[in-house]
Amino acid sequence: MFRFNIALMLGLVFCLSACHQASKDSKSQSPDSPESFKALVRPVVDTVGFAQYGWQMDSIINRLNARIKIDRTNEFKAIIAPHDDYKYAGEVTYQAISGIHAKTLILFGVAHKAKNFHLQDRIVFGSFTHWNAPYGKVKISGLQKDILKKLPAELWIVHDSMQRVEHSLEALIPFLQHQNREMEIVPIIVPYMNFEKMVEISESLSSVLSEIMHEKHLTFGPDLAIVISNDALHYGDVDWGGKNMAPFGTDSLGNEKARKLDLEIIDNCLKGDLNAQKVNRFVNYTVQEKDYREYKWTWCGRYSVPLGLLTANRLNERIFSKPLNGQFLSYANSIDHPLYPVEDLRMGITAPANPRHWVSYVGMGYK
Repeated sequence: MFRFNIALMLGLVFCLSACHQASKDSKSQSPDSPESFKALVRPVVDTVGFAQYGWQMDSIINRLNARIKIDRTNEFKAIIAPHDDYKYAGEVTYQAISGIHAKTLILFGVAHKAKNFHLQDRIVFGSFTHWNAPYGKVKISGLQKDILKKLPAELWIVHDSMQRVEHSLEALIPFLQHQNREMEIVPIIVPYMNFEKMVEISESLSSVLSEIMHEKHLTFGPDLAIVISNDALHYGDVDWGGKNMAPFGTDSLGNEKARKLDLEIIDNCLKGDLNAQKVNRFVNYTVQEKDYREYKWTWCGRYSVPLGLLTANRLNERIFSKPLNGQFLSYANSIDHPLYPVEDLRMGITAPANPRHWVSYVGMGYK
């Protein structure tokens, strides 16, 4: 009886411990475990700035087509596109995403709330099987399971809470889905990390992707592409949570200086043939040298952009033995162009836009 009780107690302690651990988002999970791939659908978070219904997205596209001309002959292997409200950033987002035609998309998103979850130094996956989207549920590609089987466990984490609250990828999903209703995605959120960690992860991830693509006979560009979410400069001294993010001031001269520095970063880091030196230069522009968790220049994509570009470029080098070449598509900010009407579509804005509070956007395509 004594032995039976001891065994029972030990078994109970083990079960309680295991249940507690499985419930924690912060633990890396095996891609084969039930916790990793339950039948879960990620809900839409932002129902104001982005489209949540097909009829909304149809109207947005019609209005964009009436104002801008899209070059649909482009076929990019990777892009950078913004994730701000469609009223502000829709034009730049549409121009970039129009060059993506692949069915399988590896998405790199910003981790705006990484601090809340104490996340850093590992890329963040989810256990969702689908994401809600305007034209029906978007499937999580089976490649995600393949990636997690091959990628070193210390480089990634499954964290549904982070993926559930983050809006930087769901902004792009409606545009991508409008273009290809059959698309499948692998959503990756990128929290705080230094350049050395980005290089380490990109080396492993690009190697794994190259291997999987070879096994499944997928071509980089036509079959699989990389989409990087980023809003560029966040500038101003009002409505930024009490922060002054306007080092040049907010008069016309100060705002123009800020715009010129943005364009300098794009010219020096994102255009032309890619290499690690250019990407490192981008990190040096945007991240504090003494603390990589702090901004130097307030691009929210200060981690998603460099990691996404390093991964895409190394993948291209592995497959084609040459670097990607970056093509500038467009640049704008929330106060420098006529805004699109969205209020009649039951949409709106989630932040103000004025000389003391604005955000900039860049669209880039890589071949």
